[in-house]
Amino acid sequence: MKKIIAGSSSPMLAKNLAKELNVPIASVSVKRFPDGECYVRLHEEVEHAIIVQNTYPDENIIELFLLEDAAKRMASRVDVIIPYYGYGRQDKIFEYGEAISAEKMARLIEQDASSVILVNPHKEHIINFFSIPAMAADATTTIAEYFKGKVDMVIAPDKGAAAMAEKAASVIQCDYDYFEKHRISGSEVETKLKSMDVAGKNIVIIDDIISTGGTMIQAIKQLVRQEANNIYVACIHGLFIGNAEQMTKYCRKEQKKLFQQTP
Repeated sequence: MKKIIAGSSSPMLAKNLAKELNVPIASVSVKRFPDGECYVRLHEEVEHAIIVQNTYPDENIIELFLLEDAAKRMASRVDVIIPYYGYGRQDKIFEYGEAISAEKMARLIEQDASSVILVNPHKEHIINFFSIPAMAADATTTIAEYFKGKVDMVIAPDKGAAAMAEKAASVIQCDYDYFEKHRISGSEVETKLKSMDVAGKNIVIIDDIISTGGTMIQAIKQLVRQEANNIYVACIHGLFIGNAEQMTKYCRKEQKKLFQQTP
């Protein structure tokens, strides 16, 4: 029988998925020993396991491996759904001697898995690191649907998120733009929109990940200076490390929306 195994990092997502698929959730225990080590146990037979577990922070990675191991010992098929794929930003060698963490993660995850689904990995080609069937689900359209009728423009905080902004704008049926960085001196960098005027417009700034919020804060400050009207912030993966949530204070209006799926 097909059952969903909810990791401790994604209980609500697993519950919603179980309801959507009309699949029961397996009984599982996850404990942490005083030294921080993880213990997992499945309390019922599972023939086809669907594990839902994030990989941030690091302790959730070990939990995922143990859930896979426990499931593989009784199930004929183990599918893994990873809402946030940790270590995905190191998807290639930038400097000699580095590890490609995104690839190594794939090698470890696939050992006990039949297939993998990632949600908006930092780079879509990460799915090619897996030797088992793997796919990337895209939540951009879902976010864009929410903002229909609410915004006049979609903004990406940098060029890397421009494709995401363009896709969202096509759903909302509005304009999009992105911030470009221009180096003024060896220590000073200026950011400005590539082409659009935002004065008086309702804006949503969209990105795949908000970590410390630094890039997003710079984008918000620029939009406020350029007299944008309502400013919304949307992301797929909200890590909100350190003082990241302080970015909301830079929004001039009170309508702010943070989409987050992590943890």
